[in-house]
Amino acid sequence: MADRPFCRRILLKASGEALRGGKDFGIDVSVVDRVASDVAEVHAIGMEVGIVVGGGNIFRGIAGAFCSGDRVTGDHMGMLATAINSLALRTSLTKIGVDSVVLSAIAMPQICESYSQRKALVYLNMGKVVIFAGGTGNPFFTTDSAAALRAAEIRADLLLKGTQVDGIYSADPRIDSSATHFKHLSHEQLLKYKLTIMDATAVALAKENDIPIIVYTIRKKGGLAKVLKGKGRFTIVSDNRSWSTNFFDKEIENE
Repeated sequence: MADRPFCRRILLKASGEALRGGKDFGIDVSVVDRVASDVAEVHAIGMEVGIVVGGGNIFRGIAGAFCSGDRVTGDHMGMLATAINSLALRTSLTKIGVDSVVLSAIAMPQICESYSQRKALVYLNMGKVVIFAGGTGNPFFTTDSAAALRAAEIRADLLLKGTQVDGIYSADPRIDSSATHFKHLSHEQLLKYKLTIMDATAVALAKENDIPIIVYTIRKKGGLAKVLKGKGRFTIVSDNRSWSTNFFDKEIENE
């Protein structure tokens, strides 16, 4: 395919775990800067970008010690962790001249603006990168579900999940070297075979709204632009086989 992106508006779900770099927990500023650089690269060619950042790099370092089995409190702590990561990413984007805004599902007026769909669409149409903090604003929902929800609300053409691995495998490739990498799956296959790259609620929401998902590694500089040009190693999740075929300019088969 031509060396160009194929869609207008994307929602990137960035792994919080990836932001810790080599640390046990917390934020590695160099990693956040690299993610911001990747976003800036696609934003510069006219792509409208929304971002949901996970909170695992912060939340998992403290949750076990403080939550004591209280799921609601634990989820609220996770929402705050996503806000910290969102502010860090906005700071990195600002440093390189990318206009961005953080919208939170939890009201924190002294820190950032509150989320509304209308506001998000206005900012995207203005050319701002919009970072969605606070998950869905409700306990018992993951940031994957928040990403699928925001993708539907902003009418994103594509949901990308940037993870520690370069796609969806039959097992964790970091543990099982014989795990099979999939180039293409349907939403239904992802649910049927319980491939845990995203939770079932997120996948079902993407399926219902006909939103393709691409899973790729966020660990390599320039990876986002590369994927959006149909290059590199990743997995497409789409019920529309012709969409995937057109994306690659060839029929896709699982390895």
